[in-house]
Amino acid sequence: MKIVRRVLIAAAVTLALLALGVNWVVPVVTSIYAARNAPAIARLVPGELKDLSISPAPGHKLSYFGYEFEVPWTDLDQTQTRLHPENHPNQVVLTFRSGLHLQVTVLPAKEFIDNLGASFPGSPQAMNNFIEASFGHEATQSDYIFLKRLYEFTPAKMNCWSLSQRVHYREGFLLILKSASLPLWAKGGIFNIQSGSYKGFQQGAPQIRPPGIAASLYSNDGAVEFIFSQKNYQNSAGVSQSEINRVVQSLHKL
Repeated sequence: MKIVRRVLIAAAVTLALLALGVNWVVPVVTSIYAARNAPAIARLVPGELKDLSISPAPGHKLSYFGYEFEVPWTDLDQTQTRLHPENHPNQVVLTFRSGLHLQVTVLPAKEFIDNLGASFPGSPQAMNNFIEASFGHEATQSDYIFLKRLYEFTPAKMNCWSLSQRVHYREGFLLILKSASLPLWAKGGIFNIQSGSYKGFQQGAPQIRPPGIAASLYSNDGAVEFIFSQKNYQNSAGVSQSEINRVVQSLHKL
């Protein structure tokens, strides 16, 4: 009987260790691997702009979809303006004779969160629950708050030794989501921007002349996104920070 009892105890211990391996060790190892091998873009966090100057160059005052803003360039080619490209209801692509393109998109409030909810396995409410568990209730009500907390999340903040499988799953998903939501040109930096009551982010640093730079501004009423595409821009220096600031700072709702 003692031998049988020892065998049973040994079997129980073995099964317990196997369960521990499946339920804790494997998620921990996976989290450590994900944190160490995360792409460089996932390690970026929003910083402050060093250049807050505003270009005084002659330009145009433009208005689309209930918003007005200024551009510090006078070579706008009106014949090449594309409204509603690919049937997007609130988007325009402006073309300048220099080869610069400026895409302007107006989005409803919570567009990012709602799109996530629509594509999330389960239901939009499941995504809301996920966001709330990750960043608090506030983040479910505002694209800006959600993205700010998402961009501030880095591999270094992962709880790799947590005993909770949910924590490992949630943080792994956040790492993937952050990496996927940032364009490649954001590797030059993510920067906090603000214009009146609008707050948002600039993705990309003009100093390294990336092919594109995005400036997204959010409010309770909705969002406006500017994408400066300079792949064919004839100016070798590229778009300057003061020119981006001119567009951003001049934005207001009509």
